[in-house]
Amino acid sequence: MAWWLVWLLLGAGQSLLFYYGFDRNPALSITDGMVSMVLFSALALAAWFPLKFLNRNDTRFPLLIINLLAISAVVLLVWMGLVYLILSGIFPDTGNYGAFWRGTISLRLGTGVLLSILVFLTYYLIISYKNLSDRRLGESKLENILRETELKMLRTQINPHFLFNSLNSVSALTITDPDKAREMVIKLSEFMRYALARKDEQPVTLRQELENMKLYIDIEKTRFGERLITNETLSRECLELKIPNLLLQPLYENAIKYGVHESTGTVEIATTVYCDSQSVEITISNNFDHDAVMPSGTGTGLSNVRRRLDLVYGREASMITRKEKGRFTITMRLPVNTLQ
Repeated sequence: MAWWLVWLLLGAGQSLLFYYGFDRNPALSITDGMVSMVLFSALALAAWFPLKFLNRNDTRFPLLIINLLAISAVVLLVWMGLVYLILSGIFPDTGNYGAFWRGTISLRLGTGVLLSILVFLTYYLIISYKNLSDRRLGESKLENILRETELKMLRTQINPHFLFNSLNSVSALTITDPDKAREMVIKLSEFMRYALARKDEQPVTLRQELENMKLYIDIEKTRFGERLITNETLSRECLELKIPNLLLQPLYENAIKYGVHESTGTVEIATTVYCDSQSVEITISNNFDHDAVMPSGTGTGLSNVRRRLDLVYGREASMITRKEKGRFTITMRLPVNTLQ
């Protein structure tokens, strides 16, 4: 509607120009102006298809200019020929349409050239915008693919030492305590099933994640016995909130590696979960031995968690670590609505 309204207004303008500038015959001026603009609009619409075909991404600029000039010349010639044939047929008895045509031919050519420039410039901008949008859409899809690939890679980077140590513990228990070895194998299989079953960064409830972390802790308790104890303070209303799966495992692994593994005494791993209407706060802390020589690590576990938070939540999530008074604490704050 906007397209045809513009051309009707142009037709009215050209009719007034013909009437006051060339011939005081209102029927001739109005008919000529309206027919001219309606025909030009139809030809301009038809010209969209060859222009779109010729203006591909691989078209060089000089060839594009040549194509535009050729299409414009064809449109102008066809337009002026059709206008003359139609108008001379509508007014065969005036006897002076040929003179009227010759008197207005320079104005028609100028109008046709100006309209061709405006129309094809508009088309070129539309095509360029569409190409740019398609390119941005392709880049966005590529970024999403890369993001999903990186998330999968980060999620699957469970420390292989955990699996090796667990299998070694199972091997030792098969001799000393077969029942306990069987129990540990069952828990290990359940933990690995949870780790491998979730695909494409599917969110899980906080309850599911914590239950799976209990399996992880139970497996480690088989190795460390009474040296490892746990304590939980959970707000029940938070347990159905969604978080990325296996987000907490590197945090517990870090607590065991730098707390229990390097200490000769009892180490407590405490978990606190609190939430409000906007965020959920998860705190995992453990005591450690000041005098123990801490193992040299790459920091991959915590850096992976930070990277996952950044990819999933952006700046809405945070993770803070602090070490004070013989206790190492990790506090993670996540928005509650992002993964609902």
